This record gives sequence, structure tokens and C-alpha cells, in this order.
Amino acid sequence: MLTTPSGVRLEGLITGVGDPVTVFAHGLAGDISGTRPLGSAVTGRRVFFHFRGHGRSDAPVGPWSFGDLAADLRAVADLTGATRALGVSLGSAALGRLLSDTPGRFERVVFYLPAPLDGHRPAAAEARLERLLAAVESGEAAPIAAAVEPELPPSVRNTPAGWSFLRQRVEQLQRDGLAPELTTLWHEPAVADESSLRAFQGRALVLGCVGDEVHPVAWAERLASLLPGAELHVYDRPAVLWNNRRELRDRISAFLNG
Repeated sequence: MLTTPSGVRLEGLITGVGDPVTVFAHGLAGDISGTRPLGSAVTGRRVFFHFRGHGRSDAPVGPWSFGDLAADLRAVADLTGATRALGVSLGSAALGRLLSDTPGRFERVVFYLPAPLDGHRPAAAEARLERLLAAVESGEAAPIAAAVEPELPPSVRNTPAGWSFLRQRVEQLQRDGLAPELTTLWHEPAVADESSLRAFQGRALVLGCVGDEVHPVAWAERLASLLPGAELHVYDRPAVLWNNRRELRDRISAFLNG
């Protein structure tokens, strides 16, 4: 466990050896196991953690804000000496908030399937979260599996790989649960003034994809336009981690290891 300055205990895992150090921030209802493939070819130490309300991390009394998630991310980075960061969806919004406050905190950052910074989310994203929280609250495997299944591309759902993924996700969510306070996060923008990101002093890679109803490609394009000199790459279909795993891994590692 890592303990933040505010006393919140966050579950973490460190792999690899040496410098530089990269911290990986997962998405909403995500976990450490879901972000580990993104760092499999990244050199140095790789720091994975669970945000508050996820895994075995604390779930302090809400409401929560992206300022709170940015504080979680900052604490993990400071405690481990991380100079690079990768954020997935919700994790990318927390990373954006951190950079808006301290543009020089990281030398290199990756935003994978960025979440909105303005506080507005698609109806599909809201509905998916509500369904997942209700399923987790029930504790029953079948509704949890049904709520998680949209994370899989149709071509994988009735395959051994898909069944293995669902089983692991269901077991993890049954064991650890999800904090209902997660619904309070989008009551205000993740970044109050998006123009503050123009002060970022490092290098950025933004990864989006076409056809993802929860992560519209326009968000990736907007974020890339705000970060000076950012590199933008857009995949041509959703479920990138399933459909383009090797290329995604290689692209992330080539950028972070450069």
C-alpha cells in the first residue's frame, strides 16, 4: 500500500528495475491488471496502482472530484519518483488535471482513450457506469458479467480468451467492489481551464480510436490540440487493446523509451 499525504491508502504494484519510472493510471472501474499490458515493453520501473474506490484502495467519504484523483496520481508519482505517466480514460482526465496544475511534473505522458475534460459525458457512458455499479452492488456473477461484456469486441466474446477475461473481471469486482462515490466525479470539469494545458513542458502522445461511443475521437483530437507538440494517433476501430495489442504496446514503448 502507498499512503498519500491526505492519508488515503492506495493499492500498488511495482515491476521492472532502474530508471526512469513510469506511473500507470487506469480507467473507470479498471484495475492494475488492465493497465499492465500497456507497459509490458516500457523500460525502467513501472508503477501500477488503484485509484480510490477501486481494488483494495481506500474509499474516503465523498463527493470526489478529479482534483482528488489527481492528488492520488501525484502522490504515487512523488512517492516512487516517476517522471513519466500514462493515463487511461478516467486516468487520463486525472493526468490532465495534474498537468493543468503543474505543467512541468512529467517529462513524457501518454493519454490513451482520453475522457472528457469539460465535465460532460455521453449518455452511453453514464448508462454503462450505472449498470455496472448496480451489478457490483448485487454481488451476483451473471449481472456483473453482462455489465462488463461490452468491454469486449464481439469477435472475442464467445472465445476462451473472452471467457477468461470475463471470469477474472467478475472475480475481481466481486472481491473488491466499486465505490458508489465514483458517480460524483463528473459534477464539475476535470480541468477548469483547458487552456492551462498549453503550458505543458514535456512530450505527449495521445491515442484515440474511431467508433468508441464512450471515448469519442473528438476528445483525443481536442486534447492533442491543447498540448504543445503532442503526437496524435487514431486507431480505426474500438477495442484497441484486443484488436491492435502488439502495435499499441510497441507505439507506447517507443514513445516512452525514446
